[in-house]
Amino acid sequence: MYTKNQLLEVEITDITNEGEGVGKIDGYTFFIKDAMIGDTVRFIVTKVKKNYGYGKVMEILKRSPFRIEAPCVQAKRCGGCQIQEMAYDSQLVFKRNKVLNNLVRLGGFDRDRIERIMEPVIGMDGEPFRYRNKAQFPIGYNKEGELIVGFYAGRTHAIIPVSDCLLGCEENKDILDIILDWMKQYDIPAYDETSNKGVVRHVLIRKGFTSNEIMVCIVVNSNRLPHQNELINMLGSYEGLKSISYSVNKDDTNVIMGDNYHTIFGSDTITDSIGDLKFKISPLSFYQVNPMQTKKLYEKALSYADLNGEETVWDLYCGIGTISLFLAQKAKQVYGVEIIPQAIEDAKNNAKLNNFTNAEFFVGKAEEVTDRIWNEYGDKKDDEKAYEMTHPDVIVVDPPRKGCDELCINTMLKMDPKRIVYVSCDSATLARDLKLLCEGGYELISVCPCDMFPNTIHVETVVQLSKGDIDRDSSERKSIAKTDDIGMISGYNKGNKAPETTNVKIDFSLENLDLSELRGKATYEQIKDYVSEQTGFRVSTLYISQVKRKCGLEVGESYNKPKSEDAKQPQCTPEKEAAIMQALRHYGMI
Repeated sequence: MYTKNQLLEVEITDITNEGEGVGKIDGYTFFIKDAMIGDTVRFIVTKVKKNYGYGKVMEILKRSPFRIEAPCVQAKRCGGCQIQEMAYDSQLVFKRNKVLNNLVRLGGFDRDRIERIMEPVIGMDGEPFRYRNKAQFPIGYNKEGELIVGFYAGRTHAIIPVSDCLLGCEENKDILDIILDWMKQYDIPAYDETSNKGVVRHVLIRKGFTSNEIMVCIVVNSNRLPHQNELINMLGSYEGLKSISYSVNKDDTNVIMGDNYHTIFGSDTITDSIGDLKFKISPLSFYQVNPMQTKKLYEKALSYADLNGEETVWDLYCGIGTISLFLAQKAKQVYGVEIIPQAIEDAKNNAKLNNFTNAEFFVGKAEEVTDRIWNEYGDKKDDEKAYEMTHPDVIVVDPPRKGCDELCINTMLKMDPKRIVYVSCDSATLARDLKLLCEGGYELISVCPCDMFPNTIHVETVVQLSKGDIDRDSSERKSIAKTDDIGMISGYNKGNKAPETTNVKIDFSLENLDLSELRGKATYEQIKDYVSEQTGFRVSTLYISQVKRKCGLEVGESYNKPKSEDAKQPQCTPEKEAAIMQALRHYGMI
């Protein structure tokens, strides 16, 4: 039996959803922090259980071909970037597999079917850094009693000093330096969560990427912000700064912001745009942190909603109305629900700002508002508006990490929309909710992960469910064919419906379609040579064909075909799959 603090060596053969490396010694599994698929590491045992244990890397004996040097020197200590040392192509493979495995293991869906309907991960263009438009920095003291600002180490409240996070805006460091100088100059103490004393708890910084407007909100453990005029004098002239406020939070809690905020300089909000739509954002607004990827995510959600201008749509957990207004561009009427009153006021103002008159918003819990409206109006068939409200064509949900409330799911099933579009920041709770929706009569049609959070283990996912108006076989072929990389194939456009038709069956097959005209070209031998050159792996034609099938690429009939019906084929390992994916990207095939 292994013991704590024992030094061992192991090859890493897998990775968990939390980004820990997995290695086995004589059948005993270790989950090892900072290890990566393909590494051989010397590690120290940190915890031992009956059938598995935990460890931490002490030395990398053999580097994984997917390992890179982290640009941030605090990457290992900070709890924010769990996979910054993983090459970006490999991060996308990891996130795809995370969504796939959760849907299969937790949702009970068939693996082969999910692989057929899952689109490629929507990754970031360019370098996957400097994408966050919002950051919340805790302020405290180091062991020497000096003021520090940064982020919490993983699973702790120990602050790692990081004022220039490479995921955030470059302006963050300058602003934090000014705030620390202000605190030192006027002897303003940082909050101590063990004694619940001190003043400054966190600093929130937001930036509108299209407007370059900056907002600063100081979270304080007091009824007012001391020396606020001095802060305004020191910070108010910073280029782009449009708002300074403070939020009172005197509770002994892990929640960062208080229930309200008080503006002391400039305006209550800053402005940002997603596509052609403008949004006003307050300190308490929920607004996606990666504006470049948000546009791609919402466009995918809009395509899954499949609107033609005549639909009634519900947007549950609508926040400040971002998805609602995207939907309102192509829907007859949109109803949004959000529990935070200030967010609903923001949503209404954003609708006015963008000249939408077909969006209406309700304050309250999504499950309570929809249940109340169903009970009041669900059987009023003679009232056209009430009937359309309670029998929508589409429901879009974008819940918090915990997923949808069971009452919300039940009410959605009663409303019986033709389509449901589910946007999720946690594929585990997504899998749980999809299982309930499919047991209620819906069919999972398309799945598309979107990398909103590069260099972290988190991934956003958008899925489409249908109530029987899409043929299964054609939809599976469509989801493979119609991806962001391939573009439009054979003129098929999901938005162009046949006139006066609700059930559309399309005879469409990729089996005889030459995709090489639409993508780059590479032979199997070229792919093998590239993989060997870049990673040292030797990959078979069988493995390449398996990965090509996952990506919707044409595979010859003889490839990937067992000699007999009962024959079991070896499956491509995750590390070799990542290497083949890298080759396909290199040749412009995906």
